[in-house]
Amino acid sequence: MKRSIGARTMIFPAPVLVVGSYDKEGRPNAMTVAWGGICCSQPPCAGISLRKATYSYGNIVERKAFTINIATEAYVKEADYLGIATGKKGDKFAAAGLTPVRSDLVDAPYIREFPFILECKLIHTVEIGLHTQFIGEILDVKADEEILGKEGLPDMEKMRPLAYAPEVRNYYGLGKFLGKSFSIGKDILKP
Repeated sequence: MKRSIGARTMIFPAPVLVVGSYDKEGRPNAMTVAWGGICCSQPPCAGISLRKATYSYGNIVERKAFTINIATEAYVKEADYLGIATGKKGDKFAAAGLTPVRSDLVDAPYIREFPFILECKLIHTVEIGLHTQFIGEILDVKADEEILGKEGLPDMEKMRPLAYAPEVRNYYGLGKFLGKSFSIGKDILKP
C-alpha cells in the first residue's frame, strides 16, 4: 500500500544541471539546478527554473542565453559547490578549478571539464510562483568524443552523469544498462 507524503518537489531522480551565464560585466558564472529538463522537441528546447534571488536569474534575464552543462560522477564535489556558493561574491570557476569556455552561438559560457553541453537561447520566461522557468531553444549540443557510443550519441556508462534525490539531498551515479527503450516493452504489446 502506498503512503501519502504530501505535495512536494520530488521527482526521483532529478537531473544535476549546471547552468552557465555571464553577468553584466561579462564575468562567467555557473549554478547547479535540479529543476529542469527537456520541454519541447520542435523546436528543441530545455527549461530550467530559478528563484529571482539567485545571481544567475539576473544574468539570464540580462543576456537572454544560458548553457546547461551535465556534471559527471568525477565532478560531484564541484557540481555541489556551484549550487551552494554565489557568483556575487567571487569567481566560482576559479574556486572549483573549472574552465569557462565562451560559446560561439549564445552569450553564455560552458564548462570545459563537463562532457555534455546544451547551448540555449532564451525564448520564453514563465513566472510560476517562487520560481521562474526559463525556456531556451537548444542551438547546439556539444559532447566530448570519449562519451560517445557507436551511434555517435552519448553513452550513459561512458559519461556517468549525476542524479539527484531531492528532499533527501543526495547525489547518485546511474546504474547499469537495463534495456533498449521502445523495444524492451514490446513483449507486453497486444497485436
